[in-house]
Amino acid sequence: MHFFKKEVKDIFVSNDSGVRDNNLPSSLKRKNVYSPIENAPKGGRGLGLKLLQSLRFQRPSKESLKMAMEGKHDPKEEEAVDQLREMLFLDGKLPTKFNDYHTLLRFLRMRNFDIEAAKDAFLKFIKWREDFKTDTISKDFKFEEKEEVKKCYPHGFHGVDRYGRPLYIERIGMVDLNKLLQITTLERFIKYHVSEQEKTSSIRYPSCSIHSKKHIASTTSIFDVGGVGMANFSKPARYLFTEIQKIDSSYYPETLNQLFIINAGSGFKILWKALRAFLEPRTLAKIHVLGHSFVHELREIIDPSNLPTFLGGNCVCSEYGGCLHSDKGPWNDPDTLALLQVISSADETYDNEKESDFAPKNDLLENTQKIQALEEALEETKKKIELLEIALESTKVILKDASGRIKDLRS
Repeated sequence: MHFFKKEVKDIFVSNDSGVRDNNLPSSLKRKNVYSPIENAPKGGRGLGLKLLQSLRFQRPSKESLKMAMEGKHDPKEEEAVDQLREMLFLDGKLPTKFNDYHTLLRFLRMRNFDIEAAKDAFLKFIKWREDFKTDTISKDFKFEEKEEVKKCYPHGFHGVDRYGRPLYIERIGMVDLNKLLQITTLERFIKYHVSEQEKTSSIRYPSCSIHSKKHIASTTSIFDVGGVGMANFSKPARYLFTEIQKIDSSYYPETLNQLFIINAGSGFKILWKALRAFLEPRTLAKIHVLGHSFVHELREIIDPSNLPTFLGGNCVCSEYGGCLHSDKGPWNDPDTLALLQVISSADETYDNEKESDFAPKNDLLENTQKIQALEEALEETKKKIELLEIALESTKVILKDASGRIKDLRS
């Protein structure tokens, strides 16, 4: 069942001059592409300065916290979320941890507001988390080889874009896959990727929301592919790419704001034709493939202070050994983290209260179902008794008739 459709816009991949890529398959020329998940109509709920100031000096109410962290709601989207929430709740498939507006909205957007399809995607997400043990990965999994891995696979979060979203960077052209596999395994690297996704969802996005005073729920990414070509797409590379793409697309949908692929040479452009076959249209819509003239485009959305010098910015992070080792961002600010802890604690209390509120409703529903079943059984028993009474009356008539005949025979 489709709930509603948004206005669509073109998918495009730009070259150095910003010209649209006309080589995209016709099936991908127009797809439903939604505005960034943070955007909503004016006048909705938002994280205001006065609220932030009040949170620092007093225990906030549970309602103010929920309004602060959830941001603005689109009325039509909220109606769809409520409908999905009701379906999951009635089936007993809605964990309290994920009973929030934006988590459900991401799965609705992922499936173009087809409620049944969004429900199916959400249930697969819950099953995957159980199988992958995602809820405890931050506690149970330690990636001790992280700094060594970064030397042969340069990547990391570094600051925010002009809107306040986390900025993620990879220098794919400098990846030494053979050395990477001497340091770690593909399975451990995928677990590390999931643990970083969890940190982004639970710490980076909320911290950026507090810091920018508005809801943040997506990432701006830059991939430097200088020197990358078909020779780089080995069997291990294909496995890593497809597994990470499947996880991100299926279980962390709508968390990519934009991806800028820079320093794309002729070798990568050949590879790109193969790579985009693995990507969904909604993801392709957010990707911009650029050549070597990319600085202007990046500076339009990212302040130079948040861009490393190798991307045309001013930052070097020498005290950390380079920008991609710093994990620079609001998520490392002590005041922001302290406030986030207050919010998380209050939200946990609120969620427990909600769960307690639901318990009597669940008991009432269960009791109602039991009563209904007993009433049905009672009606069935009454029918059987009526049939037995009819049969008994018939038996009495037969016996009476037989008794009369016996008397006649004796006389």
